[in-house]
Formats: sequence, C-alpha cells, structure tokens
Amino acid sequence: MTGLFSSNAEVIVIGANHRSSSLALRDRLFLEEVEVIPFLERLKEAGVEQCLVVSTCDRVEVHVVDHNPDQAVSIVQTLLAKRAELDASEIESQLYIYKNEEAVRHIFRVTSSLDSLMVGEPQVVGQVKDAHRFGVEAGSVGPELERIFQAAYGTAKRVRSETAVGERPVSIASVAVQIAKELHGDLSRCKGLLIGAGDMGELTAQSLIETGLKNFTATHPFEGRAKMIARNLSCHAESFDQRDRLACEADIIVTSMNKRSRVVSKSMVEQALKVRKNKPIFLIDTGIPGDVDPDVNNVDGAFLYDLHDLEQVAMQGRASREAEARAAQVILEKDLQAFFKGKEERSAVPLVSELRERFESERAAVLAMHPNDADKATRLLINRLLHNPSEELRSMAALKKSSNGEKEWKTAQALIAQLFLKEK
Repeated sequence: MTGLFSSNAEVIVIGANHRSSSLALRDRLFLEEVEVIPFLERLKEAGVEQCLVVSTCDRVEVHVVDHNPDQAVSIVQTLLAKRAELDASEIESQLYIYKNEEAVRHIFRVTSSLDSLMVGEPQVVGQVKDAHRFGVEAGSVGPELERIFQAAYGTAKRVRSETAVGERPVSIASVAVQIAKELHGDLSRCKGLLIGAGDMGELTAQSLIETGLKNFTATHPFEGRAKMIARNLSCHAESFDQRDRLACEADIIVTSMNKRSRVVSKSMVEQALKVRKNKPIFLIDTGIPGDVDPDVNNVDGAFLYDLHDLEQVAMQGRASREAEARAAQVILEKDLQAFFKGKEERSAVPLVSELRERFESERAAVLAMHPNDADKATRLLINRLLHNPSEELRSMAALKKSSNGEKEWKTAQALIAQLFLKEK
C-alpha cells in the first residue's frame, strides 16, 4: 500500500521530541504562535501539499499529507534546519520520521497524551487543536489531514472519559496546591516562580494561580518560551539570568526544565532562605529528570517535592497507573483499526461510482426504447447488464483446465456468489 487514501497520498510526521532530541535543539526549533502560520506558508511555497505544525515545550513536529513523500520530507528537514540555524546533517539524527499507519498512530498517541513526558497531560489536546486551527487558517489542512485529526480527537475523548489516565497529572497538581496551602496558608499573599516550560510545570502553576496565587513569574533560558508561558498564565516574564533574585522573592518555586542538569542548587536555596530570613520555600520539581539538587532536602526551611513524592500522595501505586495507560492504548488501537478500515473502504468509492453510472446509463437507454412497457424494459436491462459478465465467465470456464485457469475460475465463482447470490 503506497498510502492511506484513494489518491495514494502518504501521511508523514517529521519532528523532534523529548526522547529523540536535546532541549537545545528543541529550543532552536520552537515556534511561537505568531510564527506558525508564516512557517506553514513557507512549507506550502516550497511544495508541501498539506501540513500543520505542533510546537510545544516537549516537541516540534510537522504533520504532512503529500503525493511525493521523499520530496516533502526533504523540504521539511531543510526548513527545520534553517529554523534551527544549523545544517540539515546536524539535526537529522535527532529527528524521527513516521509514515502512513505509523504516522497516524503517532498522531493519535500525541493527541491522546500517551506520547507525553507525563502521560495524560490535559493541555496536550488543546495544543494539538491550536496547531490544527493555525493550519486551517493558513489553508494548509486538506480533507485527508482533517479526517485524521477529527478521528484523533474522538479517540482522545474516549481515552479521557473511559480511563483514569488523565487524572494523574491533575491529581498531582492538586496535591501540590494542597501542600502549598498547608505550608503558606492563604496563597493570595504568596509569590510564585516557574522555572522552565514543561507542560506539568505549567499545569501546576495554573492550578496554584487558580487557587489564589496571583503574583506569579515565569522564566526560561529561551525568552520566547518564557513570554509564551506568561501569556498562557497571565503572569509576568523575567530574564533567566535573574532567577537567583527571583528565588529570593518566591514562596513557591515550580521547576519544569526537563534537562539533565540541575537549575536549582543547594547554595541557591540557602542564599534565598538567608535573604528571606528563613521564611520557608516550597519547591515543586516537575522535571524529568529532576531540576532541583536533591541535597536541597537537607536545607532547613526548604520543602522539596518531586513528581514521585507528589504521586505517592495522589495515587495508589504504579500498577494502577500502568493499568490505565494499557487500557488507553487498547482504546487507541481499536479506533486506529476502525480508521484504517474506513480508509480502505473509501478506496472502493471511485469503482462503485463508475459502476453506478454505467448501470444508470443502461437504465436510461432501455427506458427510452420501451418507455411504456416495464416488462420489456427490465428484461432488456438485465440482458445488457449481464452480457459482458456472462461472456467473461464462459471464457474463464473454457480455460479452467489451464495452469491458472482452475484457480481463476474458483475465484470468480466465489466473488460472483459473494457479490450477487449471497443473501443479506
């Protein structure tokens, strides 16, 4: 099969996520909202037929439908490399490429939040819908991409409603809010700081703000991401170079960098507590791996909780979480099979239409010859419609003693029986 559609167009996903690439590359590839449509327009001008771009903290990927997949992949890789201000060879090893069924499966998994750094993140489907909306506005989403995403939204809805996989991140954020209230009391008197731009960190920050923590600041090494988070949370954005000062002012620090290096050190926390005259700091480390030096646990006045700590309060063990993820995957696979079956069935539409047109043409012709005699008209119609098939069947029967003749004859018999003689 060359494609999933009757037009033989192929589905392709080219991108970089938290598993395939470095954070440094994703920062270079990241597109702010105002940059998405111009990027899609450049893809279209270069020759890509249908496309949309998903650009989040954890992934930057281009979803494509095109009749010339090799050309489309080359165009996307070239423009991504240009975006990163690197040679295509420098980013190629950090990109993944999925085609056809694997591409559709990937889109379903991303939309259902089963491919996220934290499985079940509720923001993901909203991010995908935003990407879809930008593609529609840019005129780069055709009927094939539209069909895929509408089906993916249906699966995401089933995953959320029929499993508890989406409850995990929400419950973890709720636990973080509860601990913050126990430590600081009225959150409206507190200051918060978000370091990083991971989805779990943003969800936790959003929960804190909705509970009453209005004085909030976001920071990130990449200024564009800090501004994006600030817009999403309706809070302030500050330079990453100012994080030591910001930490001294913050009662609650949420980290979500997801790097392999610590962005909050023991000495940084000790200095902040000294400036704060030992007023406690609640640190919520949502990074995977962790963003905060574990030695902060030994600092008086610092209360550090990572995702594991919060999850122990929020959920009853790892087994239940894995069971929900497996249940979600079963739903996804069933919906995928239904989607692929629908694509195969639609490939028959042109032939069925041609057959109907032929039959209608013959019907009109015999009615013109015998407009007032239904018996003659219907007999003539049957004879005309069966003439060619009858001749072909007689020819096949005459040749059934040849090497392949018997097999072809049995195949024809079975097909005729299935199409015309089997009772429904």
